Formats: sequence, structure tokens, C-alpha cells
Amino acid sequence: MQTEVLYGPAYAAAKLTLAQGETVRAEAGSMLAMSAGITLETSTQGGILKGLKRSVLGGESFFMNTFTAQTAGAELWVAPSLPGDVVAWPHQGTLYVQSGSYVASSSGIDIDSNWGGAKTFFSREGLFMLKVVGQGELVLSSYGAIHAVDLQPGQTYTVDTGHMVAWTEGIQYNVRKVGSWKSTFLSGEGLVCDLTGPGRIYIQTRSQSAFLDWLIPRLPQQTGS
Repeated sequence: MQTEVLYGPAYAAAKLTLAQGETVRAEAGSMLAMSAGITLETSTQGGILKGLKRSVLGGESFFMNTFTAQTAGAELWVAPSLPGDVVAWPHQGTLYVQSGSYVASSSGIDIDSNWGGAKTFFSREGLFMLKVVGQGELVLSSYGAIHAVDLQPGQTYTVDTGHMVAWTEGIQYNVRKVGSWKSTFLSGEGLVCDLTGPGRIYIQTRSQSAFLDWLIPRLPQQTGS
């Protein structure tokens, strides 16, 4: 699979060029366009239980799509729902990815859900993660741009949970509120995640929840007749 990211960083999309017989798994709804010679199969990718875990705990779709190239050089275009950046990485090992950031991956990568911290009624920004395991090409997205931070052993970085994208295996993490409950409610920060190295973390420069908090009060209110 050859991956080319185009039109970034604000409205990025990824063009995947496939060899004959090659397969790509993608989040439902991420397909933008495809050339002739590609077949599509929709399934739970591992059975009903795994699909439920990915959907309920990981915040992803219950179903995933598998695209298979019947001819060499077939093209598949994928894009996230929100504006922002797209990255394509050669992946090997284990990576924990924030729900909503996964777009697509080659067949050698397995996507599973992993509980990543409590999501309470005090915040929409509980930390729900997908566990990405295997070897192959991985396509992720962010709301805004992606910034990487390399942590040394014992070094800790605090990130708002709404800005998390991913972190490598070996990072220790803890989700907590900001200061007292008064600070959590009034500061506008919600929950944060303390991440301790060694390893690399990826953060996004915008937060979907923060945008919705700004947008919703400005929407026209429906009045009764």
C-alpha cells in the first residue's frame, strides 16, 4: 500500500494505491472515492463482541469496511469527518489511539478497543482509546494539526483529554480532573491526562468538544408556535 496525504493541513485526505489482492480496513464512512477494480465488504472485524467493544468502549463504528483491490494500481481515497490533518505512518508494535482519530490501516494491523480511563457525567471528554497492534501502514486524523512530544523516562506531560491523538506503548497515563471540582467546572478544561515516559505522545491543536461548546449557544433556538 502506497499512501499519499494531500490537501493538508486543514482539509487533508489520503490517497491509497493498492497492489492486486491487497486489502485495507477503514472506519465506516471514511471512504471519499475509489477507482474501478475495488470491492467492498462490511463486517464487525472479529465478531459481534469485538465490534461492540470497539463501538461502546472505543467510540468507533460497530462495523468496519474492508476494501480489496482486484487490479494493480487501484486507488482508494479516505478522509476524516472533521477538518484537520491526516498522517500516514509505517507502524510496528502497539499504539493507543484516541477514538475518532483512526481512519484506515493495511491488513497486517489489528484494531481493538481498550478502556482508557473513566468517562463521567461531568465531562464529554472521557478518554476512550483504540489499541492498534501489528505491522503495516496506519492512517490517522486529527482535529487541527498533530504535534509530537518525545518523553524521557520519568518525564510527565499533562494534556487535555480533548486534545489527545495517540501515544506509544510504554507510556504510563492517568486521567484526572483539573484541581478541585470548582476548577474543573469553571476553568473550561474538563479532564486532563498525565502521561509519563518513556515514549512519544501525539496531540491535536484543536478540540471538538471545545468547538461544540462555542457553537451550540450560538445556534438559533426553536420557539413554540
